[in-house]
Amino acid sequence: MKQIGKHSWLVLVVLCLVGVISGCYKEKETEVSRPLATPSANNKNSEEGNKKLKIGFSMDTLKEDRWLRDRELFREAVEELGAEVEIYAANGDDALQILQAETLISKGVDLLVVVPHNAEAMATIVKKAHSSGIKVLSYDRLIKNADVDLYISFDNEMVGVLQAEAITKIVPKGKYVYIGGADTDNNAHLIKKGVFHVLQPYIDKGNITVVYDQWSKNWDPEYAYSNMEAALKANNKDIDAVIAANDATAGSAIKALEKYDLAGKIPVAGQDGDLPAAQRIIQGTQTMTVYKPIKALAEEVAQIAVQMANGKTISVENKVNNGKVEVPTILLSPIAVTKENMDATIIKDDFHSKEEVYKK
Repeated sequence: MKQIGKHSWLVLVVLCLVGVISGCYKEKETEVSRPLATPSANNKNSEEGNKKLKIGFSMDTLKEDRWLRDRELFREAVEELGAEVEIYAANGDDALQILQAETLISKGVDLLVVVPHNAEAMATIVKKAHSSGIKVLSYDRLIKNADVDLYISFDNEMVGVLQAEAITKIVPKGKYVYIGGADTDNNAHLIKKGVFHVLQPYIDKGNITVVYDQWSKNWDPEYAYSNMEAALKANNKDIDAVIAANDATAGSAIKALEKYDLAGKIPVAGQDGDLPAAQRIIQGTQTMTVYKPIKALAEEVAQIAVQMANGKTISVENKVNNGKVEVPTILLSPIAVTKENMDATIIKDDFHSKEEVYKK
């Protein structure tokens, strides 16, 4: 009995070991043979390599007609390229624009496009974006003192040149008023540089005297109106020409001129090709505007933004120094518009309709 008991115990142990080994083998076999998840060919956006790109667009303002157009044109262009765009506008509030840009960065956008209100203040956003592996494209206005990856705009110095050339043809001698834009905007400085590049030879000869020269804080038309009134009072209404940094400031200058029954009697230059400016040109109270085909700008930026977000290197010939680095730059050409070529430019491009411009 004892011998049989030993054998029985041994058999029992062997059977248990076999069961354990068999169980382990079955568990392992089940794990190995479990079907692996495979990506569906029809679910491209589910995988990281095929996810939809998202472009962040941080804008200074939407208070002007021009920027409303930029927003919609840029959105359409990005979406046509198969990417998404998230847009914020700060309406001239530096702190808010920084916060909005930080929000876009935290959301993990693939590239950040910025229209800076304050060229200096937005430098901090470039640094934060880069620390998150996000490249920054400066749209229309250059961000100063930062490692901006690319800058795309119009030739803003040429904008000023076109303004001054148009007015000096009409008024080669006389007293000029210059109503600038925001001194925090690099474009405002470039436009002024172009204006005075043309005016300086006339000034040196004593033919032109700039009797008033002031910035308009935040591009605010109210400051432009106050500036124009101050210029008229300081010179006893003896003014021969006005060059304003954009159409909104030009419009306010014209309102001040109207107060003294001088609208249409004194040539006024603006820029942006805004609808009210185009209407004033036809009516005769504004002399000219500088039209910047923003559809071309928005489409160019959208195409390059998507390429950069996909990791493509963009090669450009031009560079602009922003106080820290030589920023790769693409500049588009602006167009001077008067009553004579309104139909062939702004209306032909369907920037504004003929009915709108002529109020028919």
